[in-house]
Amino acid sequence: MRFNFSASLKLVNTSKSHKLWCINVRSFSGTIQTDDAVTKAVRPPPAKSASVGENINTEQRSLHIAVIGVPNVGKSTFINNIINHRVCPTSAKVHTTRQSNTAICTAGQTQLVFYDTPGLVTQREIRKHHLEQSFKSAYRHAIQHADIIAVLHDASNGWTRKELHPTVLDTLKAYTHLPSFLVLNKIDTLKSKRVLLDLIKTLTNDSLTSRRGVQNARHASTATGTDQPAGGNRLNQRETSWGHFSDVFLVSALTGTGLNELQDYLAVQAKSRQWRFPSDVHTDASPEALIVESVRARLLDYLPQEIPYNLKCELEYYSVEKHVVYTSVQVQCPTTRIERLICGEGNGKLRQITERVTSDLVEMFGQAVSLTISTVSKGKKSTAEA
Repeated sequence: MRFNFSASLKLVNTSKSHKLWCINVRSFSGTIQTDDAVTKAVRPPPAKSASVGENINTEQRSLHIAVIGVPNVGKSTFINNIINHRVCPTSAKVHTTRQSNTAICTAGQTQLVFYDTPGLVTQREIRKHHLEQSFKSAYRHAIQHADIIAVLHDASNGWTRKELHPTVLDTLKAYTHLPSFLVLNKIDTLKSKRVLLDLIKTLTNDSLTSRRGVQNARHASTATGTDQPAGGNRLNQRETSWGHFSDVFLVSALTGTGLNELQDYLAVQAKSRQWRFPSDVHTDASPEALIVESVRARLLDYLPQEIPYNLKCELEYYSVEKHVVYTSVQVQCPTTRIERLICGEGNGKLRQITERVTSDLVEMFGQAVSLTISTVSKGKKSTAEA
């Protein structure tokens, strides 16, 4: 592992309108090298499509899955672990995913394509977190390309786990022509599994009593020494459930519990048709976009409250030379105070962020990565520090 730190005054020519206000720059660079053999080039090859008159290979099967849910239920972690490859940046804060991402898992003759969507939000939340207006419609684009909808629900949240959010219900109502299934996530955090049966009955309006989801929950309850859940919870008058789920799965996206069974279920649902992506591709996102999103995700983890939502990340440089990814990302700060907060005392926080992002990118690309993160603030020259 090698790190090089630099701090200096710098003029950044990002555009005609920005070339004078970038007055304070601090940067930290880190390099992590892997001992394993370097994989293929970072940039995935273009998707192959069938030409007119071409015979589709009927042996190939595929299924496209739109993963929806409210913010912070673990959609990106769920997708990363079910395809066993890091392609979706994650953080502990809400709204890490700002646009629909595509993750691909190919096993044997079956290809599963997952669409990671932003958390379903209201117009008020868009204003509060400075989200793009396209944020609210990104999930629609994903669903329109999907064969089935996976609704991820946080089973660990005692305040919200007993009802589906109105935005989720509205979405399911708008796309009733597509099958859907419920995924109860974070079950590893529950102290007692006996609540799962009651939870499934509540969320599905007791429409899956004889199906696998309830059977699994009953098995989990038996393992804890309780055959029946303690006390039922009646639905409120307003809609809080969906009675048209085809199945329910109990998983922990963090530990991997239940993901193999779910993957097998999706493989059975796959349709006979030509794959959309080559078998060795895990995402259709560009490496440049993945790098910027990875930096933004870790800023969410390391900075308090609403501060990271006001930052803008831009790629300055990207190159692959001799199987090493060289890249630089600039973080534009609205004030020098926020810039100092990012850098921390002795630039310690910036060093931690760079180390963490570099590690994420090594895992993502399977290659050695040399990353530089620079912070830039605009303001009066008297407040700038070299």
